Amino acid sequence: MDLHLQGISHRYAQVQVLSALDLTIEYGQIACIVGPSGCGKSTLLRLIGGLEKPDAGRILQIGEPPPSSLNPLTYIFQDFALLPWRSVEGNVSLVLEDHRLDAAARARIIDDVLARTRLSDFRKAFPRQLSGGMKQRVAIARALAVKPAVWLMDEPLSALDSQTRELLMDDLVELWAREPFTACYVTHNLHEAVRLGHRVVVLSRRPGKIRSVVEIDMPLTERKARESELSAQQQHLWALLREDALAADLELIDG
Repeated sequence: MDLHLQGISHRYAQVQVLSALDLTIEYGQIACIVGPSGCGKSTLLRLIGGLEKPDAGRILQIGEPPPSSLNPLTYIFQDFALLPWRSVEGNVSLVLEDHRLDAAARARIIDDVLARTRLSDFRKAFPRQLSGGMKQRVAIARALAVKPAVWLMDEPLSALDSQTRELLMDDLVELWAREPFTACYVTHNLHEAVRLGHRVVVLSRRPGKIRSVVEIDMPLTERKARESELSAQQQHLWALLREDALAADLELIDG
């Protein structure tokens, strides 16, 4: 399933957040969204997910979700969004409980996604017992369980330390290589963007417009071994962003 955003504009009260934004995210592609603070990245994700309605424009889902998909769209959040009174297994099970699945089918799905996220040995643990990286793996396992057509990822690694972030990026690449998924991935981290994005969408300062779309023409599975080439891409992105990032920072300080 492809996503087509046509002429998306949105405001909060007197603040214009997004303006006349056009974007296509094709099936099997990870589109990373970067831009200065306050440019509307997270707002864009909420609009795609249907949590808010744009003031202008439309968002089209073209094509059918995979036959096995239980939710066409699913979120992965920065703060993990786990229920503290449920175990790892219980948090994953939560997203399956409103679907017409028998106990055996739910158990098969849970076993599969815990294995794919290296959590099988921790299925009875509770969130308070887990590291930040393991909590985010639970959130990823929960998303995998509903086999979404599109993943909406709102800075999913920003709360983690640098070493854990590297491990989770490796995990996401491995998951994508095994079964390609479509994703809209919001991040402030340019290294994440060039490691994970097939294309990087650079938004201007508020109101957010598309300043540039940078194609990363390198297989995801090869990028870790080609850090020097990625570094050049990262520097190019920073050159596109720097002036707007400085202006946005001064706006936040003055405001």
